[in-house]
Amino acid sequence: MQLKFRGVRGSIPTPGPNTVKYGGNTTCIEIRTDSGELIILDAGTGIYSLSQQLDKDKPVDAHIFITHTHWDHIQGLPFFTPAFMSGNQITIYGGLDPVTQQGIQRALAVQLQYSFFPIREAELKATVRYVTLMPGKSIMVGDAQITPLLLNHPVLNFGYRIECDGRSVFFTGDYEPLFNIYQPEDQEYEPFQSMIDERFIEVCAFMHGVDALIVDASYTEEEYVFKRGWGHGTYQSGLNLAVQSNVKRLFFTHHEPNRTDMDLDNIYSQLLEQNQNLGIEINMAREGVEYNI
Repeated sequence: MQLKFRGVRGSIPTPGPNTVKYGGNTTCIEIRTDSGELIILDAGTGIYSLSQQLDKDKPVDAHIFITHTHWDHIQGLPFFTPAFMSGNQITIYGGLDPVTQQGIQRALAVQLQYSFFPIREAELKATVRYVTLMPGKSIMVGDAQITPLLLNHPVLNFGYRIECDGRSVFFTGDYEPLFNIYQPEDQEYEPFQSMIDERFIEVCAFMHGVDALIVDASYTEEEYVFKRGWGHGTYQSGLNLAVQSNVKRLFFTHHEPNRTDMDLDNIYSQLLEQNQNLGIEINMAREGVEYNI
């Protein structure tokens, strides 16, 4: 199973001379199974470069799994060029929004409205279908088993565990571990903390032992103090997940848009220096870099 980061930035694309090394496109991860299945995690602006590198002389059968429908995770969908070519098959997977009670088909349909895009959904030449997923219920794509896990974020958000070819990957999407909203002296504090602890154990059990864990690590601990409740994790929360889940490789992604290559280099150096004895390979996700899992 091969993994390639096509977009590693959070919130908004950040092209320019200060983001060349790590990349400026928003979230998109390409996974190729040994049998050639194409699995795509999220459809940020990075999905465009992926589409440009597909063999245009062969039909495309793409399986796009959306973690959640915030703009930076779906804004590349209208620019996924195989959708405009007949003979291609595109399947888009996602959850049922508890507020709108609509499935993942809304993500593309809304963007292809007349006011926002020059081409209507009805004009797409490829066969596009939609699959609504349920938490904990696995689905097969060829030999790959993909299982969604509901994770904390200010909108319905799935993390995905992908198992294939004897290997496994977990991607959190945007994820902030639960925190206690009460003070220690409050009557509600202890039962709420028990719920948080139980949920953390459940999440770690779901991703336990994966060969690669890809986590949202938008903030440092110092930054998180001012951004609690925004729905994103820290480098430390990602490390906590990796250690408790006994994973082999850890990838930090969803880099803050204001972080330069130098900023990320400095953070990465500190992480390596402070966590030399964890027994986990620590990586900072970089656009365009491929890994054999």
